[in-house]
Amino acid sequence: MLDLANIKSIASQVGFDLCGVARPRPHDDDEQFLRRWIDDGYASSLGYLSRNVEKRGDVTRLVEGAKSVIVCGIAYKNHISEGYPQGHRAKIASYACTTDYHTTIKSMLGDMFDRLRADYPSLKGRAFTDSAPLFEKRYAVEAGLGWIGRQSLLVTPSFGTFVLLGELVIDQECNTYDAPLSGIGCGECRRCIEACPMHLMPVLMYKSTYTSDPKEMKSVHMLDCIECGCCAYTCPASVPLVLAFRAAKQRIRDAAAKK
Repeated sequence: MLDLANIKSIASQVGFDLCGVARPRPHDDDEQFLRRWIDDGYASSLGYLSRNVEKRGDVTRLVEGAKSVIVCGIAYKNHISEGYPQGHRAKIASYACTTDYHTTIKSMLGDMFDRLRADYPSLKGRAFTDSAPLFEKRYAVEAGLGWIGRQSLLVTPSFGTFVLLGELVIDQECNTYDAPLSGIGCGECRRCIEACPMHLMPVLMYKSTYTSDPKEMKSVHMLDCIECGCCAYTCPASVPLVLAFRAAKQRIRDAAAKK
């Protein structure tokens, strides 16, 4: 049986900012919602979303013998995360303006798994980051990392929406599991919806990012937008991180000016 505190310590050692552990369980409501979403055409050209839907709904069908889902998060931040000036074209979400996070997080998960196996030699499992049919945001919620906002992003108390996720699905139980956050959420806030250029989330997000059909792109009038990120940097939970980033940049400029 794995120790929760040890898992979180190892996650921190390899560079993750967040870590929580949840029990694997069926997510029937999410599975049914996804099926309706696909049937309504929102998947655009992402044909792979129609495959293995039943595995998304039950992680034990994805990883045989799964007993625990370790969800890890890493905060990302760059100047794009502050938003774009009024009228700026070619808007691109800040996470897409840096090194491919899939490679980085997969490597970190591999390091974490190796360290866990050093303590638990019989441990088996698999690592995922956007690479398998898994409701990762739902598990992030159940692992206590945050809540799913009105814009469909994971919102965390510490880093707002600026978080990327990765998971280890393992075959051993944990001595205790994290509880979902309570008493916190979006409330009546609709800033993300109001900030969306076309008020079409999540239709806009998928069509502008993944479709290969110019006519379909034109249908949402967003040829100049690839996941613009408006819904992320306007989220009140993200504002403290944006302000801290601005302050840090100002300190660097001030120090440079004194030289």
